[in-house]
Amino acid sequence: MNNLVLTFLASILAGFALANLPTSTVITAGVAQFFTVIGGIAIVVFALALLYLGVKSLINNRRY
Repeated sequence: MNNLVLTFLASILAGFALANLPTSTVITAGVAQFFTVIGGIAIVVFALALLYLGVKSLINNRRY
């Protein structure tokens, strides 16, 4: 479970890297905009996955 969480955190960081990609001679403004959208989607998806794992862990560890 711990490896899965670390993988999701790394994916969120990769999403931030894609979202903040600067333009250059190789990466044009259109391509940078595409990477910004893909990076934003990756951030949201993997953040929701982390929230799901956290809530599931809290519910499963609840004992009466």
